[in-house]
Amino acid sequence: MISGCVRTLRLLKVAAGPERVRLASAFGLVLAFGLMLSPPPAAGAANDPPQVLGIRFGVHGPRTRIVMDMSRRTGFKVRALEAPPRLVVELPEVRWRVRPDPLARPRGLATGQRYGRLRPGASRLVVDIREPFSVAASRLLPPSASSRYWRLVIDLVPRLRPPPQPPAVAADRRRSPPLPVPRPGTGRELADIAPAAPPVVRPRPETYVIVLDPGHGGVDPGTRGVNGVDEKEVTLAFAQAVARELEKSDRYRVFLTRTDDRFIPLRERVRMAQARDADLFISLHADSIADPAISGASVYTLSETASDAEAARLARKENKVDILAGVDLTGQDPIVASILIDLAWRETNNRSIDFAELLTEELGRVTRLLRRNRRFAGFVVLKSPETPSVLVELGYLSNERNAALLTQAGYRQRVAVAVRRAVDRYFDALKPPL
Repeated sequence: MISGCVRTLRLLKVAAGPERVRLASAFGLVLAFGLMLSPPPAAGAANDPPQVLGIRFGVHGPRTRIVMDMSRRTGFKVRALEAPPRLVVELPEVRWRVRPDPLARPRGLATGQRYGRLRPGASRLVVDIREPFSVAASRLLPPSASSRYWRLVIDLVPRLRPPPQPPAVAADRRRSPPLPVPRPGTGRELADIAPAAPPVVRPRPETYVIVLDPGHGGVDPGTRGVNGVDEKEVTLAFAQAVARELEKSDRYRVFLTRTDDRFIPLRERVRMAQARDADLFISLHADSIADPAISGASVYTLSETASDAEAARLARKENKVDILAGVDLTGQDPIVASILIDLAWRETNNRSIDFAELLTEELGRVTRLLRRNRRFAGFVVLKSPETPSVLVELGYLSNERNAALLTQAGYRQRVAVAVRRAVDRYFDALKPPL
């Protein structure tokens, strides 16, 4: 009724003339007075979509619990996906009014989250999981003395894999003759025929994928050092040294965006990391500046402004299927898509900042850093919504001392060890508490 009155008021104001204007003004006063007397709509009316007011994560031994606070009872469907592991919670259309909470940061098995309106009538929460898992329980609890909200509670547990039995052992058992019956009163025979203790099966450490990006290459040599060395040569040599250091551990699978002198577009480098489902992306560069006295390394992460602009750009793309794993944004409104991308970005950027802080600390142990060594910028190679990414400026080729260091194998090795230590600390911190 109110919308009809508003349309009538607009029609009355279209034509010129003082009588119609006065009539429209009088009608507007009546409408305003009526609205003042009308009771406000009840909160949480039946025709309003339910609201999600909070998302919290907790760890109870090996179990990870996810709790969603809901304004009222609603249906839901929980799915466990693989490659990569993800929890998908399907909901009817809801309003996301998630408040800040100390427990809102993913923990335990959960490493990231994103949510939003999927299409008219449907919403979705996607939680990234660090390893194969199972949904132990999912239930909707009514309000209680401890909470005035409905709570959707989902418990996740790691999927236990029984150790495979070696085929040779099974074959030996089939061919083995019956065991002799021991004579009573002796112990030696019992010891001889007792089955050997099963071999200790040690769990393999979790493997993380790291993509190293040597900056520039091919027709793009980068900056030219005061010693005549091109940036593209320096970055490739450092990437190879870091890769060798990381590959000493079984924890990491390392890939380079280029292994020789070739040109690769910036966004293609990002796509390479996404195609590898990288857990970490490290881009290596060497800076140059007009002041030859400036020297030192620095670490960049994506700025908030740059991430907002890139989220809007990605939301305008026609093919949005692979921007966020687990969420197809193809038919989504660009504004909603931009919000979903931005939410994923913020979570990823938080991890990027965590790693950048560790990397800055470790680099400071082996080399000189700029006074402002932690920086933020809109580098294209840092703009993956799902891969924590940093860009390292190894030093200044415009400075004689830095340029000399950047060509020394011993210095490259010290930097490679510092990078490996930072990577180790970063992934150690992601492990759930025992």
